[in-house]
Amino acid sequence: MNSAKLEMVVGSFMLIGILCLGYVSIKLGKMELIGGDYYAVSARFDSVSGLKPGARVEIAGVEVGKVERIALDPKSSDQALVGLKIRTGVNVPDDVIASVRTSGIIGDKFIMFKPGGSSRYLKNNDTIRETESAIDIEELVSKFIHGKV
Repeated sequence: MNSAKLEMVVGSFMLIGILCLGYVSIKLGKMELIGGDYYAVSARFDSVSGLKPGARVEIAGVEVGKVERIALDPKSSDQALVGLKIRTGVNVPDDVIASVRTSGIIGDKFIMFKPGGSSRYLKNNDTIRETESAIDIEELVSKFIHGKV
Protein backbone atom coordinates (compact mmCIF):
# COMPACT_ATOMS: atom_id res chain seq x y z
CA MET A 1 0.00 0.00 0.00
CA ASN A 2 2.85 2.38 0.89
CA SER A 3 4.57 1.64 -2.42
CA ALA A 4 1.43 2.51 -4.42
CA LYS A 5 1.12 5.85 -2.61
CA LEU A 6 4.78 6.66 -3.34
CA GLU A 7 4.30 5.81 -7.03
CA MET A 8 1.23 8.11 -7.21
CA VAL A 9 3.19 11.03 -5.69
CA VAL A 10 6.14 10.50 -8.04
CA GLY A 11 3.81 10.18 -11.03
CA SER A 12 1.98 13.39 -10.06
CA PHE A 13 5.25 15.31 -9.79
CA MET A 14 6.39 13.94 -13.16
CA LEU A 15 3.12 15.03 -14.80
CA ILE A 16 3.34 18.51 -13.26
CA GLY A 17 6.98 18.78 -14.38
CA ILE A 18 6.17 17.80 -17.95
CA LEU A 19 3.29 20.33 -18.10
CA CYS A 20 5.56 23.09 -16.77
CA LEU A 21 8.27 22.21 -19.28
CA GLY A 22 5.71 22.35 -22.11
CA TYR A 23 4.40 25.73 -20.95
CA VAL A 24 7.91 27.23 -20.74
CA SER A 25 8.81 25.84 -24.18
CA ILE A 26 5.73 27.42 -25.76
CA LYS A 27 6.34 30.79 -24.09
CA LEU A 28 10.05 30.91 -24.94
CA GLY A 29 9.36 29.76 -28.49
CA LYS A 30 6.73 32.51 -28.87
CA MET A 31 4.21 29.97 -30.14
CA GLU A 32 0.46 30.31 -29.81
CA LEU A 33 -1.80 27.34 -29.34
CA ILE A 34 -5.19 29.05 -29.62
CA GLY A 35 -4.27 31.85 -32.02
CA GLY A 36 -3.54 34.76 -29.70
CA ASP A 37 -5.02 38.23 -29.80
CA TYR A 38 -4.41 39.30 -33.39
CA TYR A 39 -6.32 40.69 -36.32
CA ALA A 40 -5.48 39.88 -39.91
CA VAL A 41 -4.53 42.31 -42.68
CA SER A 42 -2.97 41.70 -46.08
CA ALA A 43 -0.67 43.57 -48.45
CA ARG A 44 0.41 43.12 -52.08
CA PHE A 45 4.08 43.50 -52.97
CA ASP A 46 5.93 43.36 -56.30
CA SER A 47 8.73 41.41 -54.60
CA VAL A 48 9.13 39.86 -51.15
CA SER A 49 12.47 38.24 -51.87
CA GLY A 50 13.90 36.77 -48.65
CA LEU A 51 10.79 37.40 -46.52
CA LYS A 52 9.56 34.33 -44.65
CA PRO A 53 6.44 33.43 -42.66
CA GLY A 54 7.02 34.26 -39.02
CA ALA A 55 9.00 37.43 -39.83
CA ARG A 56 8.24 40.37 -37.57
CA VAL A 57 6.14 43.43 -38.35
CA GLU A 58 7.38 46.67 -36.78
CA ILE A 59 6.23 50.23 -36.21
CA ALA A 60 8.99 52.62 -35.07
CA GLY A 61 11.22 49.64 -34.20
CA VAL A 62 8.59 47.99 -31.97
CA GLU A 63 7.31 44.55 -32.93
CA VAL A 64 3.53 44.73 -33.41
CA GLY A 65 2.84 41.55 -35.36
CA LYS A 66 4.20 38.91 -37.69
CA VAL A 67 3.97 37.58 -41.22
CA GLU A 68 1.48 34.74 -41.31
CA ARG A 69 1.65 33.58 -44.93
CA ILE A 70 3.13 34.49 -48.31
CA ALA A 71 1.56 33.40 -51.58
CA LEU A 72 1.25 34.44 -55.19
CA ASP A 73 -1.71 36.80 -55.54
CA PRO A 74 -4.52 34.92 -57.35
CA LYS A 75 -5.87 38.20 -58.80
CA SER A 76 -2.57 39.22 -60.38
CA SER A 77 0.05 36.54 -60.90
CA ASP A 78 2.92 39.05 -60.85
CA GLN A 79 2.49 40.12 -57.21
CA ALA A 80 2.94 38.47 -53.83
CA LEU A 81 0.07 38.51 -51.35
CA VAL A 82 1.34 38.69 -47.77
CA GLY A 83 -0.94 37.89 -44.84
CA LEU A 84 -0.05 39.73 -41.63
CA LYS A 85 -1.19 39.26 -38.04
CA ILE A 86 -1.26 42.51 -36.03
CA ARG A 87 -1.64 42.48 -32.26
CA THR A 88 -5.09 43.52 -31.03
CA GLY A 89 -4.90 46.96 -29.45
CA VAL A 90 -2.36 48.25 -31.98
CA ASN A 91 -4.12 50.86 -34.11
CA VAL A 92 -2.64 51.02 -37.59
CA PRO A 93 -3.87 53.93 -39.76
CA ASP A 94 -5.47 52.84 -43.03
CA ASP A 95 -2.97 54.97 -45.01
CA VAL A 96 0.07 53.12 -43.63
CA ILE A 97 2.98 52.26 -45.95
CA ALA A 98 4.28 48.69 -45.58
CA SER A 99 7.93 48.16 -46.60
CA VAL A 100 10.03 45.02 -46.81
CA ARG A 101 13.27 45.85 -44.98
CA THR A 102 16.47 44.10 -43.95
CA SER A 103 17.82 44.18 -40.42
CA GLY A 104 21.57 44.75 -40.66
CA ILE A 105 23.73 44.18 -43.71
CA ILE A 106 22.95 40.50 -44.24
CA GLY A 107 20.09 40.21 -41.76
CA ASP A 108 16.60 38.83 -41.82
CA LYS A 109 13.81 40.50 -43.77
CA PHE A 110 10.88 42.05 -41.94
CA ILE A 111 7.92 44.35 -42.63
CA MET A 112 8.15 47.94 -41.44
CA PHE A 113 5.05 50.12 -41.17
CA LYS A 114 5.27 53.88 -41.71
CA PRO A 115 2.00 55.24 -40.32
CA GLY A 116 0.24 58.05 -42.13
CA GLY A 117 -2.01 60.73 -40.72
CA SER A 118 -5.41 59.13 -41.20
CA SER A 119 -7.87 59.01 -38.34
CA ARG A 120 -9.31 55.71 -39.60
CA TYR A 121 -7.64 52.44 -38.68
CA LEU A 122 -7.23 49.05 -40.33
CA LYS A 123 -9.74 46.42 -39.28
CA ASN A 124 -9.75 42.65 -39.53
CA ASN A 125 -9.26 41.42 -43.14
CA ASP A 126 -8.44 44.89 -44.54
CA THR A 127 -5.78 45.35 -47.23
CA ILE A 128 -2.87 47.78 -47.04
CA ARG A 129 -2.86 49.87 -50.21
CA GLU A 130 0.65 51.37 -50.16
CA THR A 131 3.65 49.01 -50.21
CA GLU A 132 7.37 49.17 -50.96
CA SER A 133 9.07 45.98 -52.14
CA ALA A 134 12.41 44.58 -51.06
CA ILE A 135 15.56 46.02 -52.59
CA ASP A 136 17.44 43.37 -54.54
CA ILE A 137 21.13 43.95 -53.73
CA GLU A 138 22.31 41.49 -56.39
CA GLU A 139 20.40 43.36 -59.09
CA LEU A 140 21.85 46.71 -57.97
CA VAL A 141 25.41 45.34 -57.95
CA SER A 142 24.87 43.81 -61.39
CA LYS A 143 23.65 47.13 -62.79
CA PHE A 144 26.62 48.93 -61.24
CA ILE A 145 29.16 46.45 -62.65
CA HIS A 146 27.64 46.58 -66.13
CA GLY A 147 27.39 50.38 -66.07
CA LYS A 148 23.60 50.63 -66.17
CA VAL A 149 23.26 52.75 -63.04
